[in-house]
Amino acid sequence: MTVARNALVLGASGLVGRAVCKLLLSDPGVSEIHALARSPIARLDPSIRTHTVDFRRLDATALPRVDEVYCCLGTTRADAGSEEAFRWVDHDLPLLLARLCQTQGAKRFGLVSAMGADRRSRIFYSRVKGELEEDLKALGFELLVCARPALLDGARAGLGQRTRWAERLTLAVLHPLRALIPMRYRPITPDAVAGGLVGTLCSGARGTIVLESDELQRSAKEAR
Repeated sequence: MTVARNALVLGASGLVGRAVCKLLLSDPGVSEIHALARSPIARLDPSIRTHTVDFRRLDATALPRVDEVYCCLGTTRADAGSEEAFRWVDHDLPLLLARLCQTQGAKRFGLVSAMGADRRSRIFYSRVKGELEEDLKALGFELLVCARPALLDGARAGLGQRTRWAERLTLAVLHPLRALIPMRYRPITPDAVAGGLVGTLCSGARGTIVLESDELQRSAKEAR
């Protein structure tokens, strides 16, 4: 008999976070879906239990007991305002939440990282992403899945997010050339990232699994 799973989504208001929630809602093996947020999330399915928290004053008592966690938190250096603020959102906060979730029973952790994540990278963004992957690995989850998508191809405006003009311009340039771009570097949809992450996290595998963007693209094609 399959044991029902409780899941927690961090960053449920974002592109990938909403796609993850959609998949979990359609999974009969998931009994409860929880989300953490600073304020109520607009247009989130009412069956998802949202916990409003102060991310600067977190402790384990603020978190529900869950089996698996999907971390879709992330920002940019420009949005955060400084390297220090970016590091807090993309490293310190996810790591803190991972530790607290472990105390609440979480055995599996899925992370939306980024293509090129490497703690030895000279690029600050990639280095922070790589440091988080390594630090999460050290926590010893039963299963850690790190998805490393290329540029996300999704409509942020519909989520009430600030328009990222550099991102929109890059997508506009790349779309006509899509067939010529190696699969690993092609823009990828949030649904493709979510599908690979959720499918792998509930696969029964153990250890650490890294999903590069081309693997996520192929998995999405096979699932169609």
